[in-house]
Amino acid sequence: MKSSKMLKVVSLVSASILSMGILAGCGSSSKKVSTDAVNNSSEVLTDKGSNQAQSDNVIVMGTNAEFEPFEYRDGLEITGFDVEIAKKIAEKLGKELVIEDMAFDTLIMALNSDKVDFIAAGMTATDERKTQVDFSDSYFKSQQMIIVKADDTTITTADDLAGKKVGVQLGTTGDLFVSTTEEIAEVAQFQAGTQAVMDLKNGKIDAVVIDAEPAKKMTEGQSDLKLLDAPFIEEEYAIAVKKGNDEILAAINETLAAIKADGTYDEIYAKYFDVAQ
Repeated sequence: MKSSKMLKVVSLVSASILSMGILAGCGSSSKKVSTDAVNNSSEVLTDKGSNQAQSDNVIVMGTNAEFEPFEYRDGLEITGFDVEIAKKIAEKLGKELVIEDMAFDTLIMALNSDKVDFIAAGMTATDERKTQVDFSDSYFKSQQMIIVKADDTTITTADDLAGKKVGVQLGTTGDLFVSTTEEIAEVAQFQAGTQAVMDLKNGKIDAVVIDAEPAKKMTEGQSDLKLLDAPFIEEEYAIAVKKGNDEILAAINETLAAIKADGTYDEIYAKYFDVAQ
């Protein structure tokens, strides 16, 4: 279905509509997809070679530490908003938290092959993903945003992405939107949003579509970039577990409810974000 505008603000509660291409004309067979920047996306990359999931003593969180402030590297340590919530989940279960860092588009595969126990990675609970995993209650609301060069006057809203080459992180909802929007000329897929931003700075792409909070971090102090004040596509993050893993899912939901009730969630939130949810 089409309107006179290429895009209207939509809720990713209906992200399955995007995945079927209904929002933007089912995608174009002529769209060019650049994956030169994607390095071996089918391989699960981890910090530890062993499979520690399903252990009695540890619980393994799968993530992609390229998504500041949710998960990112501070020296050798992986930290962030999601990590602090995951630590509370581990405490609830009486286990040690182990974090496995891998490409975002391999996370669900890792979960379903028992390499990790749950995914906390700023992952949107789309209808398509719900066919593959079970999701916790929502713990964060976000939107997609657009990054462009500071001197770019041709792109001011998502409608202006028509005919452009747009960078995305592979497997994200930003990738889903760009890849299925017929009017966008070319999608350039990257393993990390920071790689997309680098290509934008170097003039290889016209814009980057990515989640709001990482977009803010990526443009912070970057005088040659600007973040458009035109957010679109509302979405909710949740924690994923393997289908049928009711024990861990219950512990996650109980933890989320408890830390929201006792103020711990707000304390963690204040460390990483400006405005309370």
